[in-house]
Amino acid sequence: MTKNYPEFPDLTDVYLEDSYVLGISETPGTVVFSLDLVLTPGHPRYQTPPPDEQYCYAKAELVFAEVTGVRWPRRSDLTFTDATGEVDLGNIDTMVYRNDHYELTGDWGEVHIYTTQPPRLTFG
Repeated sequence: MTKNYPEFPDLTDVYLEDSYVLGISETPGTVVFSLDLVLTPGHPRYQTPPPDEQYCYAKAELVFAEVTGVRWPRRSDLTFTDATGEVDLGNIDTMVYRNDHYELTGDWGEVHIYTTQPPRLTFG
């Protein structure tokens, strides 16, 4: 079974490809992506973006819980700095669920996260 990220309830009204990864943390049983997350108009937290922004952004964490394994086929220390001086790790270019794990890719690398739990978003 393969599912793309918009098929998960917490991720239906977000756009990961233009969201910014601010950090990635791993603790036993959990992987967390800290994000400057793009919200689309259907999201309950959506607000009209300011005139100088293309999207509505919200600080959020993409949380994978009950993780039984993590594999990094590729990792990168590459960072980017925007016009305001904020540093990020790039975007989440792809995120799919394949049978028993999630596969995520971006400028920061590629990670396989083994869990049967759906990812959830928390907002800060």
